[in-house]
Amino acid sequence: MNKHDIAKNVFDTVGEIAQKSDFISAGLKEQDVYSLFKQGYIERVKHGYYKLSFADEPKEELILSKLMNQGIVCVESALFYYGYTDFSPREWTIAVPRSFSRTVKAIQAEIPVKAYYVQNNVYHLGETKGTFNGVTLPVYDRERTICDCFKYRTKLDNEIFNKAINAYVADSKKNLANLSKYAKEMGVYSRMMNVMEVLLNG
Repeated sequence: MNKHDIAKNVFDTVGEIAQKSDFISAGLKEQDVYSLFKQGYIERVKHGYYKLSFADEPKEELILSKLMNQGIVCVESALFYYGYTDFSPREWTIAVPRSFSRTVKAIQAEIPVKAYYVQNNVYHLGETKGTFNGVTLPVYDRERTICDCFKYRTKLDNEIFNKAINAYVADSKKNLANLSKYAKEMGVYSRMMNVMEVLLNG
C-alpha cells in the first residue's frame, strides 16, 4: 500500500479530520506526513490536524469536536440548540476553564468562537451531550443554560433573554429542582426567582 492509500485509510477510519499521531499509528513516518502535506494531498486544519485536500471543508461542528479538548457549548449556542431562541448565533459560544485562553485562540483561528471563562467549581455543573449537525458535543443542559442567562444578563440582548426565559417556562422538559440547585451554586438564585416566580405563577 502506498503512502496515499495509507493516508486515505486513516481518514476512512477516524473521519474527516486526522491528527498527525493517527498517521504515525498507521505506519507513516513524520516526514511522510510532511511530504503528503507539501504535495498538497493533505491540508493542515490546525497545527497537527489535517484533512484530505480534495474533500469538502469539514463542518464547524466537527472541527470543534476535534480541536476542543476542553469546552462546553453554552449560552447563545445552547439557547439555539434547545429552541429557546430562533436567532442563530454568528459564532459558537463555548464555556472553558479560565486557564484555557490559548486553546480558544487556536480554535478561533479556524472557526468563529466566543469564549465564556468559567470558574472551575461550576465548570462541569449541568454538563451533558448533544448532537449538533450529526456531531456529538458537550453542552450545558436546559437548567444550566437558563442560569447562565441570569449570570451573563448584561451580555445578552433583551429580546433573546426574555424569549429564552419564557420558552423555558413553557418547556415540558424543564426540571425546576435542578434549576434551583444550579442557581444556588452559581449565586444567581434570588435574581432568578424574582423573575421566575412571576412567570411560573402567572
